Amino acid sequence: MNRPADIDGLRVVGHSDLNGFGDGMQVMREGDALYVGHLGSSGMGTSILDVSDPSDPNLVAQWEAPAGSHSHKVQVAEGLLLVNEEQFRGGEPFTAGMAVYSLDDPFAPARIGHFDSGGIGVHRIWWTGGDYAYLSATPDGFLGRILVIVDMADPERPVEAGRWWTPRPGVEGTAGPADARPIHHALVHGSRAYVGMWDRGMSIVDISDVANPRTVSTLDWTPGGESHTCLPLPGRNLVVTTDEAIMNRCEGGPHLVRVVDVSDELDPRVVAICPAPEGDFCERGLRFGAHCLHENRPGSYVSEEIVFVTYFNAGLRVYDLADPVHPVEIAHWIPETPLGQEDVQINDVFVDAAGMVYATDRVLGGVYLLEPDERLMERMREAAI
Repeated sequence: MNRPADIDGLRVVGHSDLNGFGDGMQVMREGDALYVGHLGSSGMGTSILDVSDPSDPNLVAQWEAPAGSHSHKVQVAEGLLLVNEEQFRGGEPFTAGMAVYSLDDPFAPARIGHFDSGGIGVHRIWWTGGDYAYLSATPDGFLGRILVIVDMADPERPVEAGRWWTPRPGVEGTAGPADARPIHHALVHGSRAYVGMWDRGMSIVDISDVANPRTVSTLDWTPGGESHTCLPLPGRNLVVTTDEAIMNRCEGGPHLVRVVDVSDELDPRVVAICPAPEGDFCERGLRFGAHCLHENRPGSYVSEEIVFVTYFNAGLRVYDLADPVHPVEIAHWIPETPLGQEDVQINDVFVDAAGMVYATDRVLGGVYLLEPDERLMERMREAAI
C-alpha cells in the first residue's frame, strides 16, 4: 500500500535513492560529506554524498561490500572513516573486521588499514577520535557479540587493546566464550561504556583500564530483548535506551524507549518509558518498534533534553525529556511509502550541528534530508548544549 506522508514538525528538503541501492543503514555527516552504510541486501557497502546543498544531495562515491559480508556501519572523526565488515546472512567466503580509510579527500576515501577481528566480524563501532575505538564484534570462540576495544594510535595497524563480556545468567563458575551474554554496542562517556545487552537490559562498564574493563552494574527490564542503544545524558545522570524490534507485525512483543536514572550507577533504575506511536502500525507490515537514537556525537547537534528516535514503520519520533519522568513526543515524520515496499522502515538518524536531520530507510528508500519547522527548531536551540 502506498501510504501518504505523515508529518508534524519536520519536512523533507532533499532525498537520494542512493543510485537505486536504497538499503540505507547508519548515516553520518562530516563537513559537506554524508556517509551512508548499506544493510547489504543490495550488495552495496558504503555511499558518500555531497550535501552542501541539502535540496540536491549528490552521490559522488559508492563501493560494494566485501563478498559474503556487509559493511552497514560508518564512523567518522579526525580525518578517518571506519567501516565494519561482518558476515552477512551466512555468506561464504566473507571478511571479518574493520576497514580504516583516510579522508584527506573526504569524497574519495583511501583505505590505509584494517583490523582483523576473527570470528564473523564487527557489527558496530563507536569512535569519536582519540586513542580507542569501541567495537561490538563476534571474535573466534564466541557465539554472540562482545565489546572489543581497539587501539587506534596507528590507524594503519589498529590492534586489540582489551575486551569485555559477561557470562549468561545462571552460568556458574568461569564461563567459556560460548556462555557470554551478547551485546549490541556501547556508547562511551569518560571512563564509562553504556552497553546494550542483546538478551535484555543495559550494563555500565568501567573502561578506565582498557586492558581490564570491569562491570559496574547491570539492569535488566521487562518486557525486554534486543536492547540496542544506551545514550548517556551525563549532565543529568540519565541514559536513554532503545530495544530494537527485529520481527515483523509486532511479533516478539513491544520494543520500547526507556529513560534510566543512573545517579547511583550501582543501582540504575527505569524512571519512564517514552510514549509509543499510536495507530495501526502492527498491521501495516514489516517492523514496528524502536531502533536507533541520534547519539550526540561531538560536532553534531547535542542535547540532553531532545531525543531523536527511529521507529521503523512509525518513522522518526522526537521526544522532549525536559521532565524525564514524563517524556512527551513533540514531532514526528513518516515518509510516503517507497514504491515496491510494503511499508517504510526508517532505520537510522543523525542530526548535524545546524539542526538538519538525516534519516535512512533500510529497504529501498535511501536517505532523506529533513528540516525542523520553526517551532521544533526553537525548542532544539533552547535545549542544545
